[in-house]
Amino acid sequence: MTPKIIATQPFEGQKPGTSGLRKKTRVFMQPHYLENFVQATLDAIGGAQGKCFVVGGDGRYFNRDAIQTILRMAAANGAAEVIVGRNGILSTPAVSHLIRLNETDGGFILSASHNPGGIDEDFGLKFNAANGGPAPENLTAKIYEATTAMATYKTLETDDLDLDQLGETRLGAMLVRVVDPVESYQTLMESLFDFGAIRTLFAGGFTMRFDAMHAVTGPYATAILEGALGAPAGTVVNGIPLEDFGKGHPDPNPIWAKTLMDEMMSDTAPDLGAASDGDGDRNMIVGRGAYVTPSDSLAVLAANAHLAHAYDKGLAGIARSMPTSAAADRVAAKLGIEAFETPTGWKFFGNLLDAGRVTLCGEESAGTGSNHVREKDGLWAVLLWLNILAVRKQSVAEIMQSHWDEFGRDYYSRYDFEAVATDKANALMEGLIAKLPTLAGQQVGGLIVASADEFSYLDPVDGSVSNHQGIRIGFEGGGRAVFRLSGTGTEGATLRVYLEQFSGAQGDTGQETQAALTAVWQAAQEVSDMARHIGRTTPDVVT
Repeated sequence: MTPKIIATQPFEGQKPGTSGLRKKTRVFMQPHYLENFVQATLDAIGGAQGKCFVVGGDGRYFNRDAIQTILRMAAANGAAEVIVGRNGILSTPAVSHLIRLNETDGGFILSASHNPGGIDEDFGLKFNAANGGPAPENLTAKIYEATTAMATYKTLETDDLDLDQLGETRLGAMLVRVVDPVESYQTLMESLFDFGAIRTLFAGGFTMRFDAMHAVTGPYATAILEGALGAPAGTVVNGIPLEDFGKGHPDPNPIWAKTLMDEMMSDTAPDLGAASDGDGDRNMIVGRGAYVTPSDSLAVLAANAHLAHAYDKGLAGIARSMPTSAAADRVAAKLGIEAFETPTGWKFFGNLLDAGRVTLCGEESAGTGSNHVREKDGLWAVLLWLNILAVRKQSVAEIMQSHWDEFGRDYYSRYDFEAVATDKANALMEGLIAKLPTLAGQQVGGLIVASADEFSYLDPVDGSVSNHQGIRIGFEGGGRAVFRLSGTGTEGATLRVYLEQFSGAQGDTGQETQAALTAVWQAAQEVSDMARHIGRTTPDVVT
């Protein structure tokens, strides 16, 4: 079967962000658009000849068609083997695991994560490297450079492969293995956690609701929670992946998982509520009447990880993204282990994990994970919570209060201003940067600025430097505001403002979150001149 060489031209804007290339679905569906990016990726890794890849996605619209395109191109470029999930379905953490388990040369993940799906919504594609983690910045730079000079790509003219049946087939000379998307991942989870203890928990009447949001985690949660662990049928809701996520927004937070939140705050709430996102790498945890912020979840998991046998010998260290609260740092300090603050983007945790410097990682955007894979992992976090609940025999609310009593509480919230005109968002950030050298010591909105900088990260493993990673403003008394433009949207700019206020080691841990953050929010508005720059001070989403 002879590869066909197709003439093409570069497309503007194919620069991967923190989680690959994300655009509107119709953009990806343009002739040559997807093919250009795939060819650029293959060229950037030194070609595909003789290599093995994993391919899968979250099932959103265009997932199946795009996978067929990638398979043809991999074969035309000389790949030896591709492992693909049945029906094209693989969660992001499952892809990472399969890359590592099979020692492949990397993998393609088709997803726009927590963004909506459909022909008029969002699509995405990213490449994960041989360690199972997102492509590092030096590789994404090579991919982008290759997209700017794209003149031809290679493909095959073949019928679509049947991806609904498990087994092996060939596409030209390339072996294609269609695998059960859940099986290997479930085996990994069984090796990490005490499934016996969790089964006993459910057998004793423990109740749970897991909202899969019609996204990729549905089959995994059903097989593991209701199958292996014996949770009652109906524990998992919205468990069938749909191309448009049931016309929902597969982002596991109190806004988009409102039905679950309403149930968990009701008089008939189960003991634990959880949700995961489009591609299965994010999570939300909520107890009966007790929402757990992602920052607090990371800290609690770190403080209690030793209760799961995979982590019973202790943690090497903890890493968090810069906008995430300092709650995990306080746990690291007590445990006497390293704590790292990295830029946003899971790829920045990869070197630390590979070097054995950290065991747990987390982001305020609902991502937590460990060294078992090189991605954040939504269902893993839920299972670790279940393991902790099974051992401690306390409610989520009791565990949270116990944690705050020991470490203090970091009140925390994120304000998202979506679809901001790019020039206005940039003007706000540039205005802040210009003020940074003189802010320390000034009074802003009733608070004294203790520190102000634009975050840069020096990777302690490979010495690489990442600049312009967001603006940090610290206030006397334990307050902090962070300003950052997000790279995960597809329209305009998303301005994210992260607010934090530490209660103090013996301070009041019982305040309402937004009330505790009032002074920091007032100071953040004033110091950024937000109303003048973007014309609004009411966020679209508060989490």
